[in-house]
Amino acid sequence: MSSPAAKVGSDVLLTVADLRVAYPSEAGRFDAVKGLNFSINRAETLGIVGESGSGKTQSVLALMGLLPDTAALSGSAVFGETELVGLPLKQLNEIRGKRIAMIFQDPMTALNPHLTIGDQMSLVLKTHLGLSGTAARDKCVAMLDAVKIPEARKRLDQYPHELSGGMRQRVMIATALLCEPELLIADEPTTALDVTVQAQILQLIRELQTEFQTSVLLITHDMGVVAGNCDRVLVMQSGECVEYGDAAQVFYEPQHEYTRALLKAVPRVDDPGTDLPAPEAAMARLEVSGLEVEYKVAGDSWLAAPKPLKALRGADFKLAPGETLGVVGESGCGKSTMARAVLRLLDPSAGSVVLMGNEIGSLSEHELKPYRKDMQVVFQDPLASLNPRMTVAEILTEPLKTFSPSLGKEEMNTRAQTMLKKVGLEALHMNRYPHEFSGGQCQRIGIARALMFEPKLMICDEPVSALDVSVQARIVNLLIELQRELGLSLVFIAHDLAVVRQMSHRVAVMYLGKIVELTDRDSVYEHPRHPYTKALIDAVPVPDPEIQRNSSRPLLTGDLPSPSNPPEGCAFNTRCTYATAKCRQEKPEMSEAGDSSVACHFPLP
Repeated sequence: MSSPAAKVGSDVLLTVADLRVAYPSEAGRFDAVKGLNFSINRAETLGIVGESGSGKTQSVLALMGLLPDTAALSGSAVFGETELVGLPLKQLNEIRGKRIAMIFQDPMTALNPHLTIGDQMSLVLKTHLGLSGTAARDKCVAMLDAVKIPEARKRLDQYPHELSGGMRQRVMIATALLCEPELLIADEPTTALDVTVQAQILQLIRELQTEFQTSVLLITHDMGVVAGNCDRVLVMQSGECVEYGDAAQVFYEPQHEYTRALLKAVPRVDDPGTDLPAPEAAMARLEVSGLEVEYKVAGDSWLAAPKPLKALRGADFKLAPGETLGVVGESGCGKSTMARAVLRLLDPSAGSVVLMGNEIGSLSEHELKPYRKDMQVVFQDPLASLNPRMTVAEILTEPLKTFSPSLGKEEMNTRAQTMLKKVGLEALHMNRYPHEFSGGQCQRIGIARALMFEPKLMICDEPVSALDVSVQARIVNLLIELQRELGLSLVFIAHDLAVVRQMSHRVAVMYLGKIVELTDRDSVYEHPRHPYTKALIDAVPVPDPEIQRNSSRPLLTGDLPSPSNPPEGCAFNTRCTYATAKCRQEKPEMSEAGDSSVACHFPLP
């Protein structure tokens, strides 16, 4: 299905007609974009949504002239009065960066690691506006101030690796806006960011759009982001537009089955979802008490003694058979460190870990080996955690060769085939390699490997963050079904609070290496007691335009403090709007507040 005819008028900035992108392949011609039509008005935001491989990024790379030489491009893209398709490179370079700017998904790969922030930003001004020296630096500082980067002049002499992910994304936005472009293309600008930073970045783009009257082309797979930021929406599937219209129409009256399926698959933080299997009322399967992890980091000078860095500052929780504990918090709060300490993938500096009544926190690696098959892990990046040189059969039978070497090859393969079927794959996949599968299929293989011994405890460390929303929904449903069937105890780590609500019986909220709130999932989402928990939930976008645009929820500001130099008193006091002198002087201990355990001097009512 092609989109409606492009809207033409005095307010139209960009008109795209019958845009096509194709590549040669061994199987013949591959059509990445198939006859795309759309328009963008001045000061308007158009969202392009769809799953990976739908052609979203290929479409905008075609507009920017960034396609590889092997691509065959046809159609029309009229920007103002200029035809972009087929435009000579010299004329295209006069437009790119000045009249059309782009924010890429990963700022770390888009920024030059060998140049300071100031040098990279000044290069844009020198190329397009002829500015250099003090004038260029002053304009760079003004734009960094506009995107709310603290100590802007100091940042000019820093390198990209010295900034946080949110800071780097702000630098990308500042650089893109230096020449006050007419069109800003944002390709998944918040995918790799925490929900709090995502909310700040999106608000920043809206504010700058109002100030500079910039049109925005926003590419994302997050329907909640689209709901709160886009005037119109274009839905892509397999290189084609399947739906195109006003945001309200697309969300409330979707016409295409694919659009309806996308919206149905999106988890909502305001919806508890399906009922979970009830945990067993038995002795705790896992007990964690006072767990700490400390590292030594370099001092402030090369002669200074190493400084202690407490990545985990005393974690306490229990997990029943068949129960899921969701763990949430911003990057750097200690979620993965806690998971690795529980699994003994790194040695804790203090505390105890009791698995099925046995203390494993202080065991040697040799003593720990018999317990390994009862505790397994599913990692965030499925491709990176699977050996590319091994077939699926070899990947799945490797644990059996370690723990049950007496089994014959045929029996091992039979077990592997059975487990593949459990996770929704077929026996014919056994002889393929990881690169021959999609991201969702690779994650299923990782789950199958973790389940080869039907472990009692499984830790899922961001298992769905890199997946499309429909694949994500299938993985979540698969984990719930496997838990119901096998009685698994799960620790589910994620930065997506909506997914955590679908999965978890209880939720632990972490901040700067410490659990600051622990309660059941309904209480934590409907009546959060810690101000940080409330800030996290308030930042989650809801796939509903009316709710998003009428929201007056305040956003959490600032970055997570450094764990090597934590604030005095409550670690959250530097970002908390409720902080008092007591909060800045005394560390709060965990105490009961209603149905929650919370580390706060003044829990929310």
